Amino acid sequence: MSEKPIEDNGKAFLVLLLPISFLIIFLVTTWRFLLALILLVIGFKVWQEYQWQQWTHRVNPIFHQLVRENQGRLTPMDLAMRGNFPGTTAKRYLDSKASEFGASIVNSEEAGQSYYFITASILGNILDSSEPVKELPTQAVTKTARSLLAPPPTPQEEPETESPPQPTHDSATRSLEKQLIFGSLIQSELAKRLNVYSSTVYKRRNDPEFPEWSRSKDPDGIAWSYSEKTKEFFPVEEEGLNNS
Repeated sequence: MSEKPIEDNGKAFLVLLLPISFLIIFLVTTWRFLLALILLVIGFKVWQEYQWQQWTHRVNPIFHQLVRENQGRLTPMDLAMRGNFPGTTAKRYLDSKASEFGASIVNSEEAGQSYYFITASILGNILDSSEPVKELPTQAVTKTARSLLAPPPTPQEEPETESPPQPTHDSATRSLEKQLIFGSLIQSELAKRLNVYSSTVYKRRNDPEFPEWSRSKDPDGIAWSYSEKTKEFFPVEEEGLNNS
């Protein structure tokens, strides 16, 4: 009864031993070829990396110039057209630069993939043109603190507050006409008109929905568009200005 399990185990061991033996023989006879193949693959990878680094050094001046011209916003097509090389290569280059500098990548159906590189000069322009945060009047805080300590005033002593007069449509039109002396507005002027921060206008200026967004913020319902060439904002339609 005990000889049959031993015989079965011996056959199973032989079945495993044969492939292992063939593998050892194959490695012993072909180890030089395998070693040469591994070294060849490693050398090819090193050579490719060296070629990429050399090519990157030649493209860096073009990249820096485009960042200055486009205020930090680049697409693979911009780089490919300027450098005259394939789009896949331009995308690989921008991906490496985005990982290196921590750039933001925005995907849109209209413009495709866009890379935003923020430099010190671009950040300084945004901060310089940004509006300060509106603070609450000191008088309102003082009244609140006094009301917590003192008894509530009688109705006769309660001062009446009047809301400041709202600007009329004619005054808003006249201010727009003064702003549009040259037919356009800069970023800080448009931000003041829309009552938003200048950095908000900077982030949304290339958005396809920017005209409709600016129309909803504009006191006269005027839609605005951004010109990459002049770096200024122009009204899309001037019906509100002509009818007034």
